[in-house]
Amino acid sequence: MHVFVTGASGYIGGTVATRLVRAGHTVTGLTRDRTKAEALARIGVRPVVGLLDDPDVLTDQARRADAVINAADSDHLGAVRTLVAALAGSGKPLIHTSGSSIVGVGTDGEASATVFEEDVLDEGSGWEPNHPVRRARVAIDRLVLAAAEQDVRSAVLCNSLIYGHGRGPARDSVLIAALVNQARAAGVVQRVGAGRNVWSNVHIDDVADLYLLALAKTPPGTFYFVENGEESFAAMTDAIAAALGLPGPRPWDPDAPGNLWHPEFARHALGSNSRVRATRARGLLGWRPRHRSITGWLTTGLVPDSGGPGGHSAGRSR
Repeated sequence: MHVFVTGASGYIGGTVATRLVRAGHTVTGLTRDRTKAEALARIGVRPVVGLLDDPDVLTDQARRADAVINAADSDHLGAVRTLVAALAGSGKPLIHTSGSSIVGVGTDGEASATVFEEDVLDEGSGWEPNHPVRRARVAIDRLVLAAAEQDVRSAVLCNSLIYGHGRGPARDSVLIAALVNQARAAGVVQRVGAGRNVWSNVHIDDVADLYLLALAKTPPGTFYFVENGEESFAAMTDAIAAALGLPGPRPWDPDAPGNLWHPEFARHALGSNSRVRATRARGLLGWRPRHRSITGWLTTGLVPDSGGPGGHSAGRSR
């Protein structure tokens, strides 16, 4: 199968592209960075340098391919509209990447008992997110699902907090890197409030496996949460402190000098709860994730390097 992957030099897209190549597929990867095109070529991906804002490039590559994976930016409405229009009437798969921050609850580092199932995105569910950014992302997710009515085998993979090292050019995920980079900058691990808030999580290798299953087997117009367990930010930051040999954790001070976290990001991502269940991935696609412990991964020293939150633009979670 020839697969066109947007965001192929990013954390999710790069890992999925690498996994596709290893499975014997032909992969064309979109990257906006010319310097990363050589890195894609080295892993067996044919690079195309371009932007999501270029409809001609997206349309041409989508029509040339047998399937499309959009892993570049969960929030780019124009790109999704272009890809849907390019694939309309083809019956080809369109796998779109979203993030479980859409169901985020709370902002103060306290726990919530709310757990979301996949039917929350079904037509007629009546559920709407409580933040403008989340509402915009959900609208895009629903646009992808509605593409099934235009003979596109569309699916949305809504990833929870991803951990593990990327297999492509980008190594680090957003939320873990944000915690680690702030810890290294401040010399102490920090969290929002008491860190009792909980996020579902999943290993990047298991995520890549699910993308391949969705390409092969998803029914049209299907929404999937992606998770294999959950953990509190207290447990995760404790594990990071142990792995880095730093004191803490301590509550985040939004007014502290040298703080790397934007207050909105800290409260709505690092201070929120996002608890989901991946019922459909297991039931419909036969997904069997192998990795279960994010704290185990952290405490064995597999923490991201400093230098920014990596290429996980598609999951500004999430």
